Amino acid sequence: MGKEFSRTDRFSQQLQREVAQILQREIKDPRVVMPTISDVEVSRDLAYAKVFVTFLNDDQDEVKEALQVLNDAAGFIRTLLGKRLKARITPNLRFEHDSSLNEGIRMSKLVNEAIASDEARKNKSEK
Repeated sequence: MGKEFSRTDRFSQQLQREVAQILQREIKDPRVVMPTISDVEVSRDLAYAKVFVTFLNDDQDEVKEALQVLNDAAGFIRTLLGKRLKARITPNLRFEHDSSLNEGIRMSKLVNEAIASDEARKNKSEK
């Protein structure tokens, strides 16, 4: 019987929790507004981690600036992670914007608009 979760999956979940706490408590830069860690992808050798982040604001310029701040602070965050994790290797971090949440909201709006227009057309035809 195989393992339910691989080592990289467990490690990425732990990294997600720890990085979220660090961003919430340690990073005080005003350019980084309400970051949310949506996912972490870790390489098989645990040396590299891609951290997917969403922000409260949706402005592209502000998102780029916040990502630049986070990528500049990646060394500091990695140092804090090294103290918290009980692992031999602390991965190099790279922050990327996760637009899937915004895309999901946009798709939901489109579906709701299509349903509303169908209902309006149906009501017109019944009259």
